[in-house]
Order: sequence, then structure tokens, then C-alpha cells
Amino acid sequence: MLFSASLAFSLLASTVHALSPPHHALNRPRKYGIKKLDKTYENTTLFHVHSQEQISGYDDAFYFDQLVDHNDPSKGTFKQRFYHSYEYYEPGGPVVLMTPGESDASGFTNYLTNETIPGKLAEMLDGSVIVLEHRFFGISQPTGDLSVESLHLHTIQQAIDDIEYFAKNVVLPQPYNDTLGPSQTPWIMVGGSYPGALTSYVMQNKPDLFFAGWSSSGVVQALANFWGYYEPERQYMPKNCSADMTAVIDYVDSVFENGTSEEIWAMKQNFGLGDLTYNDDFASNLASIPSLWQSNIELVYAFCDYLETSPTNETAPEAGFGLETAFQKWGEIWNVTLPESMCHDYILGCGLDGIHRPDYTYWANTTAPNDDTSWIWMTCNEFGFSMTGAPRDHPSLISRQLTVAADELKCSYRFPGAFSGTNSSMLLNALSVNSRYWGWNVTTPRLVFVNGEQDPWREATVGADGANPSFDSALQPHLMHDMFHCSDLVIDPSNTEKMVEVQTEALNAIVGWVQELKSSNSSSSSSSSSSSSSSSSSSSTSSSSWSWSSSSSSSSSSSSSSSSSS
Repeated sequence: MLFSASLAFSLLASTVHALSPPHHALNRPRKYGIKKLDKTYENTTLFHVHSQEQISGYDDAFYFDQLVDHNDPSKGTFKQRFYHSYEYYEPGGPVVLMTPGESDASGFTNYLTNETIPGKLAEMLDGSVIVLEHRFFGISQPTGDLSVESLHLHTIQQAIDDIEYFAKNVVLPQPYNDTLGPSQTPWIMVGGSYPGALTSYVMQNKPDLFFAGWSSSGVVQALANFWGYYEPERQYMPKNCSADMTAVIDYVDSVFENGTSEEIWAMKQNFGLGDLTYNDDFASNLASIPSLWQSNIELVYAFCDYLETSPTNETAPEAGFGLETAFQKWGEIWNVTLPESMCHDYILGCGLDGIHRPDYTYWANTTAPNDDTSWIWMTCNEFGFSMTGAPRDHPSLISRQLTVAADELKCSYRFPGAFSGTNSSMLLNALSVNSRYWGWNVTTPRLVFVNGEQDPWREATVGADGANPSFDSALQPHLMHDMFHCSDLVIDPSNTEKMVEVQTEALNAIVGWVQELKSSNSSSSSSSSSSSSSSSSSSSTSSSSWSWSSSSSSSSSSSSSSSSSS
């Protein structure tokens, strides 16, 4: 006999909090996008490592006068927040810039420290480091609301232009700030997830701005029909669990396609969802567990442990228990043990009939900040990233009832009047992004791509199974580690051996490029000095010495767009 309802709940709940089995005891990503770190530095007194002079702390915020609209400067400026440290800076050192992208930047000040890649690069190269908040996230709000009219200023290109304008005009709160423009010293950009893609886009779109870049889990290929999101999970989760889950999904889809109304109702009712009217609402519920691979992988394993354990504590073989048992046990979990924490309206789970409710009050919220709304706008307007069921001839962890059309419908509810005609098509929007910024096919030099085998976003990165980019591996290394989304941005003692190897290779590549540049500039300066006595008094970091940059303009350190501390 199967477990009782109370025992089933106890098993699933206890498994989540139990010690992880050895075969999946790796670091877990704590959020979508770049990981937050647990350690905080609030009220920490910070000193320059060489001079021992006290400097601003990691949590001290500064504000830059950023243009609201780069296509129309007459619209004025807004305060763009950033954090900064010159803890390791020595004259001639680079500037390392990182943005957390689709998040409030105040939770990412740890990325100024040498426990992360941006801070480690600053330490290794005697540079300073910046964490810059992205427009329309956190408190960096160009208009003060998230109306459709305002969000038309929330585009990839406006974000790229923000970074260029910031780099060329900011007066950093540190010594030697008049020598830190991108035409005077090398700038290095680091980003993960969407900011990983943004790193690639910036370097492709503004080729003379950044000398080098690190793209971690960079989702460079915009994809409307992003069924590949579940592929790394299917490949790396326990084989018996993936076999049983895909068998259940195939059965569910076959009932939807061929069953009578009574059979469809009975199938839904197995999960306690017989009253849901629409098939895609039902499918959205079943997708809730596999959708947790990135944010709460322990719960996925707890689900699998229950699904693949018999009443006598025997584990299913690699082929699983089979459809009948898996269907019944999955239904039992959904009826009894679905964690209450998953019942949020934005997941559309726990029975919420949400995809077909244009009157739902959640859609109409235009209050800023709302990082969720700001990111969904970017997916509706440009990236796509509709997480759909796999093609019919391919195993799928979620139902094929989940389609791009359902997400396009939600976009129309959330942003009334914004999407009509051709711009309502996620497919066309994604194709436009790839055309503008080259997606998988970017050939920008001195750009390191680092990706994780188990990252659910892997299939949108240059590490995708279907990507065959053409690149020079010496100037654009493509490195793959065995962990998860943006895991390589954190320097952690628990990192796997493969991760340490990849981080070391990527760090050495960027450090090597910067050292080659310095050596080249030093030789050029010496040659110039010997040929002309007047040149001996000029700085070796003059713009003419930056051989990598042929057309970058002078840094406007005297600009009114300066920084001010909070």
C-alpha cells in the first residue's frame, strides 16, 4: 500500500531539511540570476590595503546623474545608484564594473570583495571595483513608476547606453579619479545571467569601451520557445525520477489531446485540480516542481526521493516505477504535501486559475520598484524566454500545454496596450535581439564565457547543446564547469575541483591580457620618450597609448554627472 497522507507530508518535509545525498551535494543557487552571499559588511570599517587609510565601506551608496533617455537628453536625468571600493587600487590599475541586473543592487555589495570574481580581479590587478544598479531595478528608477509609457525606456540598448555614459562621465570617489576614464585605463565588465548577456552585448555594441569581460551564465541567445530550460535538469536529476516524470507528462498530454471531457476531468482530479477550466492553468501547476531546479533544488530532490521510494523503502531502478505508480504518487503529493510557500500568485500554482484572468489585480500594479514586473517587461518586450514543453518527440518535464501563446497573453494583461501587431510576437522580438547583439555568434575578443553543466539557463548560453559559435578560443575562451547558474562568480572553499580549475583559467586569461597591455604601453611610452624629449613628461596612460582602442572618446571627468555619497 502507499504511504498515508500524513506520512507522505512528513516524508517530503523532512527530506527537504535532511542532509543532501552525496550524489547531489553541490552548492545551491539561492536566487534567480546572480547569487546573493550570506556574509554582510554593514558598518564595517574599511582600509586601503597599502596605505592603510580609511576609505568608504562596501555598503556606502553613491549616486550618478544618468540620462533618462539616451535618445532624448532633454528629458533630464535620474539618480542611478552604485557602490564602489578602491581597497586594492594603485595608480594604473583597471576599473572592474559589475551590475546585478534584474535585482536591487543593495543586496550585492559583497561583490566588491575578493570573495567574488569582480573583487578578486580588482585585487589581482590593483584595480577598483563598482557595483552599478540597472535602470528600473532597485531604487534606480528613471520615471518613478512602471507604467507602459515609462517602460518603453526600459530596453537592452538603453541599459548599454547607461553603462557607456556612466563609464565616460562618472567621477569615482577615490584618488586619481581624473585618470580613470575608459580611454585612460582599461575597464573590465563582469556579469552573470542577464548581466552576463549584457556584458557580451556591451562589448559587441561598444567595442572601444571595455578592454575585457567575464560573462557568467550569460543568456546571450534570446529564445521565444525556451523549452531547453528544463533540459539540464532532465539530464542531471536522478534517472529514475526523470523517467517517471516524463512518462506522467506524456500521459497527461495524451489525455488532453485524445481524451474525452470525462477522462480529462479524471486526470486533473488525480492532482486535486479537476475544477480548473483551462488546460494550460493545470499544466502550470504541474510545472511548479521542475521549475524549482534553479531556486530550490533540494525540494526537487525531495520530490524525487518520495516519487522513487517504495512503501518498503526500496529505490526504483533507473527506469523508474512506471506510469501507474508515478501518476498515483505525484497526485498524492499534489493533493496533500504541496508546500504552502509555493502558493504565490505569480507562480499561478495551487489551483489558481490565472492565465485566463485579465481582471486579476496582480497584472495592474505599476508601483516602482517592482523587480519582478521590470524583468517580465524585458522578457515580453525583447528576450522571450517562454518556458514551454519540449517538442512531442522529445522527453519533457512539463506539459506541452504550456506554450508561447500563453505567455504572450499574460504580457498583454500585465502591460495593457503595449503589445500589438508584430511586437506582440515573442519570436520576432527575440530574433531582433539576436540580430542586434549576435547572440551565440558573438566574436568579441578578450571576452571569457563561463557556464555550468547543470544550469537550467545553459541552453540560452554559448554552452548550449545546439550552439556552434565561431570564435577564437585564445581571445574568447568558452569554459564549462560542473555546477549551476552563476556559480563561478563566487570564490568558495566548497567549490568543486572543476570549478576552481575554470575560475583559475578565466582569471589568468584576463590578468594576462591586462599585463600584456601594460607591457605594450610601457614599451610604447619608452620608445616615444627616446624619440622626443617633450613626450617624456606625458603620462604613459595617455589615450594614444591604448592600442586596443582606436576610437574611444575622452573621459569627461569634469562632467556634471558626478557621484555623491549617501
